[in-house]
Amino acid sequence: MVQELPYYAYSEYLKDKYGEKVYKLPVNLPVSCPNRLTGRGCAFCSEKGAGFEAMDCRVPVKEQLKKTRQRIETKYHARKFIAYFQNYTNTFLPLTQFCSYVDEAAGVQDVVELAISTRPDCISLEYLEALLDVRRRYGSNITIELGLQTSNYHTLMRMNRGHTLAEFIDAVLAVQAYGFEVCAHVILNLPNDELSDTIETAKILSALRVQTVKAHSLYLAKGTALCDAYERGEVTICSKEEYLKRLASFLDYLSPKIGVERLFSRIPFDDAIFCNWGTSWWKLRDELLEYMREKGSFQGRKFHYLNGSALKQMQRTKEQEAF
Repeated sequence: MVQELPYYAYSEYLKDKYGEKVYKLPVNLPVSCPNRLTGRGCAFCSEKGAGFEAMDCRVPVKEQLKKTRQRIETKYHARKFIAYFQNYTNTFLPLTQFCSYVDEAAGVQDVVELAISTRPDCISLEYLEALLDVRRRYGSNITIELGLQTSNYHTLMRMNRGHTLAEFIDAVLAVQAYGFEVCAHVILNLPNDELSDTIETAKILSALRVQTVKAHSLYLAKGTALCDAYERGEVTICSKEEYLKRLASFLDYLSPKIGVERLFSRIPFDDAIFCNWGTSWWKLRDELLEYMREKGSFQGRKFHYLNGSALKQMQRTKEQEAF
């Protein structure tokens, strides 16, 4: 008997949405990031970006999808797929070029969704209108993955993110106005962030009613500004136990309707000087589940802070006094 997880796993979210298992097929485009035009970009981001599992960006989109699909089909007998534009800032392309790549992916058989990773400051009505046209022509669902990382705008500045919380909120509202889904990307143990920042991040994502979230533990990629600072002794990384505490608290305060796509980081061993405290992600997940069981934690346990929480508390107090 499979034990029920104390959080709304992304796999279950997709089953509820599509009626069966759906698998992501990574797509790599020849694009960079606006935050790298005049410097090294985000303090934690490597030159390779996040798409280390994707094919070379020079390979045509249809061929990338076809080859990855063949491997996934053979292994999992999959029938529905998401074309995942993962690496760098995918809307940081000329509009016509961006539309060409998206059209190519949307036209592939059994691709039911396009997931497009980008930055909050690279969302505009022009690009959203273009995606709306794609949805009309192909019937594809569309998810925009936005990097927030933390609700602490002081940390965002220290990490050289190049945007603040305001830009993230603006981007979410713009995307939702077009009926597209939002996936938020967060890192729960950035230097100088505290447990209160983790909780506030969960509250903001819940208040904005994003559909899914990717939570990452911080890793240190070679050649990054944050890695350099770590090696100079200028920053520290919280303990594994502290991260598990933050992650459990994040889930406690997160709306139970939000699908949780990831809990820990993944990066090639040779590219990092630190990742997941030298522990495999699946072992960390087992430790998280044990921690949550001991604490009685589950997603949405403390999701009671919206919709006039003070008024509801007043009503409960009156009812108790009357009783």
